[in-house]
Amino acid sequence: MAGWSCLVTGAGGFLGQRIIRLLVEEKEVQEIRALDKVFRPEFREEFSKLQSKIKLTMLEGDILDEQCLKRACEGTSAVIHTAGIIDIMNVIHPETIMNVNVKGTKLLLEACAQASVPIFIHTSSLMVAGPNSYREIIQNGHEEEHLETTWSSPYPYSKKLAEKAVLAANGWTLKNGGTLYTCALRPMFIYGEGSPFLYYHMNKALKNNGILEHNSRFSTANPVYVGNVAWAHIMALRALRDPKKAPSIQGQFYYISDDTPHQSYDDLNYTLSKKWGFCLDSRMSLPLFLQYWLAFLLEIVSFLLSPIYNYHPPFDRQLLTLLNSEFTFSYKKAQRDMGYEPLFSWEEAKQRTMEWVASVIEPHMETLKTKTH
Repeated sequence: MAGWSCLVTGAGGFLGQRIIRLLVEEKEVQEIRALDKVFRPEFREEFSKLQSKIKLTMLEGDILDEQCLKRACEGTSAVIHTAGIIDIMNVIHPETIMNVNVKGTKLLLEACAQASVPIFIHTSSLMVAGPNSYREIIQNGHEEEHLETTWSSPYPYSKKLAEKAVLAANGWTLKNGGTLYTCALRPMFIYGEGSPFLYYHMNKALKNNGILEHNSRFSTANPVYVGNVAWAHIMALRALRDPKKAPSIQGQFYYISDDTPHQSYDDLNYTLSKKWGFCLDSRMSLPLFLQYWLAFLLEIVSFLLSPIYNYHPPFDRQLLTLLNSEFTFSYKKAQRDMGYEPLFSWEEAKQRTMEWVASVIEPHMETLKTKTH
């Protein structure tokens, strides 16, 4: 299939940019279309450099704009759909999340069918699987366990519905008589240069004398480096374009992890910032079961106030569960079906991320030293 092209949605985002960088190196790719609502100036600068290697078309548009999607998909060989709203704090209006994550995905699938795009790869989420209880322990989980979130919180619920829509669309008949083949990737918690979550925690610690929050001390997770998640999307694309591998992948979902050590989310933040004197908050916290019931009471208060006031609790039961569960997954199925192997080792991923963390922290180090002495 010489001379193919690919559309990447959410192309200006944390993951989307990395996918674009890897796609540029793929054989026989003639055009990459990068779709996002708004592109930041730094992405535009990088975009201009990549244009010397390949035809890279930047499209600004809304995932809910049917005409925009139709134009973006026309003449395209594959779609990698990373666009979506991530909101684990429940601060964004639920209707907005459902519209972008579910309706937007369905509109994009329909655009693919109309434009006869045969390949659709969806960036799903670990939270589609749970965790549903902090008492539940999942170690090196796998796809055959059929885990599914029971939370009604907008983000995990929307990602669950979006993934179901994508997998159900596998086998659709395209306008030209061809067939649509889909798959979904469920990455673990993604870290790396430019991570909005890491930036949030580093920035918050800078304002608190270098003390990192210690809210997930009971968790065991297997974070995954952003470069490896991007690479998994490339491997899925290669596999779906390979007649020998494609039948095993069509309509399937895959957990995507790497060789980053299993650890708590707090320990990951500490590992990446301790070189600059950051430390975890050593203060005692309420037992987890008391925090859980407090979250339940805050949710009731939020519900009771909803007719007259939009109150967002600082945490809820779903977030507490996510941050304090033993919930780790293997990438063996992705390894077996699509030949996925991490492109970056833990040491390389750590080094690259720490260099970026340094760029965030170092401009504030003099202020931090003044505060702590």
